[in-house]
Amino acid sequence: QDGLKLCLSEFRQQLPWLERLDVTLGQVVDPVSPSASSKDAVDPENDFQREMSFYRQAQAAVLDALPRLRKLQVPTRRPDDYFAEMAKSDQQMQKIRQKLKSKQEAMERSERAKQLRAMRKYGKKVQTEILQRRQKEKKNMLNAVKKYQKGLSDKLDFLDEEQTLSQGNKKGSASQRMKKGPNAKRRYKNQKFGFGGKKKGSKWNTKESFNDVSSFRPKVAHNKGPGKAGKGGKKALNKRPGKRARQKMKSRAR
Repeated sequence: QDGLKLCLSEFRQQLPWLERLDVTLGQVVDPVSPSASSKDAVDPENDFQREMSFYRQAQAAVLDALPRLRKLQVPTRRPDDYFAEMAKSDQQMQKIRQKLKSKQEAMERSERAKQLRAMRKYGKKVQTEILQRRQKEKKNMLNAVKKYQKGLSDKLDFLDEEQTLSQGNKKGSASQRMKKGPNAKRRYKNQKFGFGGKKKGSKWNTKESFNDVSSFRPKVAHNKGPGKAGKGGKKALNKRPGKRARQKMKSRAR
């Protein structure tokens, strides 16, 4: 102890407290459990108790030093416009930002890929269900046709169902077209030039026109009617006779 005190007296500097800012305190009493104030209450092997003892002692030292600093008119609060330089440089922070941004973009891409895979799975599921339903309907219709051909059944309900389905599809498409409607340019052209439509094959016969013979005239068809002379019809009356016919007509006139 004598040697330690001698060394301490050699390197001790008689400086004011504001230059030293040292605060020495003993063990601080725990405000929650006063029984912890005894030295035996703090177990040095218990990390939590030991660290809490250090924390209480440091807090008490701060509370003891603040009034002394205020008394010496030393500011203890940081001003609002205080700018503290960061320990990391701007380049390093920029790298960190880019890394975080790349991670976020990768997460977004993976999320979009998951959604697309889920949508594809759902679309395939719906498509397979539709194909299975169509195959089932086709099989049922073929079975009904076979039964009808063999005379096991006299019902033709499958034809009515097929017709109603086709009509329903046509009505649905027509309603969609009516709902959408043509644009202003198309309406103007329809008003000016008509609605157009299919031209090729418009004069072909149908089953009804083929069976309709109400307008048939046999005399007109066989060139036996009045004013009919050959294939020319009325124009045949004004047709000039041939050279031999004209010669015969001249010889008769003589």
